[in-house]
Amino acid sequence: MPKISAKGSQMPASPIRKLVPFAESAKKRGVHVYHLNIGQPDIKTPKVALDAVKNNTIDVLAYSRSEGSETYRTKLAAYYQKNSIPAVAEDIIVTTGGSEALLFTFGSIMDSGDEVIIPEPFYANYNGFSAASGVQVIPVISKIENNFALPPIEEFEKLITPKTKAILICNPGNPTGYLYTKEEIKKLGILVKKHDLFLIADEVYREFVYDGKEHYSIMELEGLEEHAIVIDSVSKRYSMCGARIGCMVTKNKEVIATALKFAQARLSPPTYAQIACEAALETEQAYFDDVIYEYVERRNILIQELKKIEGIKVAHPSGAFYCIAELPLQNADNFAQWLLEEFEYERETIMVAPAAGFYSTPDVGLNQIRIAYVLKKDDLIKAIHILKLALKQYKSLNRI
Repeated sequence: MPKISAKGSQMPASPIRKLVPFAESAKKRGVHVYHLNIGQPDIKTPKVALDAVKNNTIDVLAYSRSEGSETYRTKLAAYYQKNSIPAVAEDIIVTTGGSEALLFTFGSIMDSGDEVIIPEPFYANYNGFSAASGVQVIPVISKIENNFALPPIEEFEKLITPKTKAILICNPGNPTGYLYTKEEIKKLGILVKKHDLFLIADEVYREFVYDGKEHYSIMELEGLEEHAIVIDSVSKRYSMCGARIGCMVTKNKEVIATALKFAQARLSPPTYAQIACEAALETEQAYFDDVIYEYVERRNILIQELKKIEGIKVAHPSGAFYCIAELPLQNADNFAQWLLEEFEYERETIMVAPAAGFYSTPDVGLNQIRIAYVLKKDDLIKAIHILKLALKQYKSLNRI
């Protein structure tokens, strides 16, 4: 029998999606499942974006340019400039989601066997993108005790080897919701310049920043033009996950030219989705104000309810719409599956994302879960009440 590749064998399953079959079985039994496991916003997509597709009179749905349409990239550059990011259209390659932007970035700056340093826990698919590119993830563990702040810069420096090509951060963070400070970003900037590395920042949650804080992009750092690469996406910003439009942004001309070759190999990003995204850039600020207000309300309720549960430790997020909770048990994977297979309360249960899949260090985060607060406030309260009851029953069964 022919064998699959070693690379394929090493590709990790998604910790977010691997429990889907169990959730589907629960639904078939008539159990309502509250989805706390995936960052699919329930916020409505801006009407201006949907109308741009509905009212379009295209006769031939043709390829766009490999780097994305010029009009979209020009308007996107104006958006960045408004946010103090000095980008022009030529600094942008439009991609099929932020995922492809990361794959293009890894392919452009790293060879098989090279290393990328990432603070963990991190977005689980970074493991997948690294495996697909033959790149080794070198983790730096951040701690729930300080809300997953940037680990000491010395921890990064001692991991740098001749194979190290980049440091990758997510800001604000998925799965932690942590927002890196300007000072932390500056420290990373100094480090990558000292060792001649790239600094990659996944900034897809840039708009979701709370408590009067401000997002600081790596591209705002002077002197980092050749080192900084930003990964971005419309998925969360405009609640357009299905559009599958992202981009990579950098002032480094050699990186752009190299990534363009990857873009040409896959021909072009989706035409209709770019039309929708170009229109979405006209979204009024009031839309974001309302969305941020709603997420702050949801976050506050979630943290408040979680803290009522004995034995739970929870980080306080300042951005995105995720938080990590540490549960009073040994294995969150087993608990998450049990919630879907065996537990229900009034014909309802919850689906969570076990956090171990957001680490690359073995046996770390086994008792943690990621919660996405993308449900309405009343549903969040119900979901956390179900979590409290489930933990009590789980303990009574000696499953802890």
